Amino acid sequence: MTNAITVKNLTKKYDDFTAVNNISFDVEEGELFAFLGENGAGKSTTINILCTILDKTAGYVKVFGHELSKDDDKIRNLIGIVFQNSVLDKKLTVGENLMTRGAYYGLDKRQIKERLEPYMDDFEIGEIWNRKYEKLSGGQRRRVDIVRALINDPKILFLDEPTTGLDPKSRKIVWDHIRKLKEEKQLTIFLTTHYMEETADADEVKILEHGNIIASGTPAELKTRYASSKLVWYTGRSDSAEDIIKGYDHSYDADHYNIKFTGSITDFLYRNSKVLTDYEVIKGTMDDVFLNLTGREMGA
Repeated sequence: MTNAITVKNLTKKYDDFTAVNNISFDVEEGELFAFLGENGAGKSTTINILCTILDKTAGYVKVFGHELSKDDDKIRNLIGIVFQNSVLDKKLTVGENLMTRGAYYGLDKRQIKERLEPYMDDFEIGEIWNRKYEKLSGGQRRRVDIVRALINDPKILFLDEPTTGLDPKSRKIVWDHIRKLKEEKQLTIFLTTHYMEETADADEVKILEHGNIIASGTPAELKTRYASSKLVWYTGRSDSAEDIIKGYDHSYDADHYNIKFTGSITDFLYRNSKVLTDYEVIKGTMDDVFLNLTGREMGA
């Protein structure tokens, strides 16, 4: 698999403050790659460096074989970015904004319309084409922001906290569009977020804290490593049941046992398959992962 992005020992300092601390990672072409962390963790700083907006203090970065600080123009032609705060003009219509942005890439009106055509229906842009950007809902604005980032036909789409401030329904709609983009265009997507659930479909997740990568893996790998799964065993309380779960962290509640596991539950289920006839397994969550890694809940 080809690396879309290669980062080695990336560091960004502001006087005595280190925003990004000697981090290294690879992003494979076509994957959904996620940076998960709280505000101030270094997520946006890293994205801004990769997008040639900020200068790095130290380290080595390549984007599809082009070296940062040497081939910045070539890198810019390969990327699209959706910023936390929109860069579009609130007083202009959706159409005026998109046509203006397309012109920045040297495209004429015909070329811009050809680039936009695939997104007019999928992102429901046609129905809001003549509406002023300031009159749009939060979800509509985000869809327009994403389309704006796609005008130059990028190979990598950077999404910096793309659903912050949106209501749950709008967040779902935006994510439906992002998933469709990945599937249909095989785009490499680099996401930063502090919403745990937004990493569920990621191919790779890096958890950041204070500019450091403190954990890496797929969501399933991270939950297996750092979160406790729970077995809910529906049975009456008895000495024989207590003997089976002796040594495990457990409690009894009304009509069932809650039994905590770190790692695989399979061996336990196999050993006691004749006794455990009514149960359910509840996997650990990414919230549990973050809590176990940092000692606090996200945002606490």
